Amino acid sequence: MATIKIKQTKSRIKCPAVQKKTLDALGLKKLNRVKEHEATPQILGMIEKVKHLITIVE
Repeated sequence: MATIKIKQTKSRIKCPAVQKKTLDALGLKKLNRVKEHEATPQILGMIEKVKHLITIVE
């Protein structure tokens, strides 16, 4: 599987609780943190839910 690097670029303030929990599950707890994950369907689904708060780092 390919790996994806995810970076949180926008604040989680005033986001719904579901999106905050999704960011926590991805390991993104602070701004400008980068985490690396395998490109599984579960991870891609979580990325889709919070795509307005994150960017994919190549």
